[in-house]
Amino acid sequence: QIQLAESGGGLVQPGGSLRLSCVGAGVALDHHYAMSWFRQAPGMEREGVACISNSGGTNYADSVKGRFTVSRDNAQNTVWLQMTNMKPEDTAVYYCGIKYWDESWCTITDPSEYLFWGQGTQATVSS
Repeated sequence: QIQLAESGGGLVQPGGSLRLSCVGAGVALDHHYAMSWFRQAPGMEREGVACISNSGGTNYADSVKGRFTVSRDNAQNTVWLQMTNMKPEDTAVYYCGIKYWDESWCTITDPSEYLFWGQGTQATVSS
């Protein structure tokens, strides 16, 4: 069974940075999987943040373009989300998701497309 484990969340001041990690178990990430980061704030629906295809194609939500960077290392079975210039509205629980995907691009419009999720990691931006 595929398991994902996120880490790296915490409390930062506005303008600060965090680097989230997601490690996969029970899966070889070089086998045609797209990885995604979604986030969910209290009382809000889960929204897409970024995704990366197996070949490295990326897609970002407009709200994080230029501030967040998604990357992956298939040999380490790991995906990262580097978050810089963070804003209070970035406060949420961040989840990584995985789906079988064989295209060079990826989408983050529908979380139900991603079949497995981690437990999430909390990122809080506050002064």
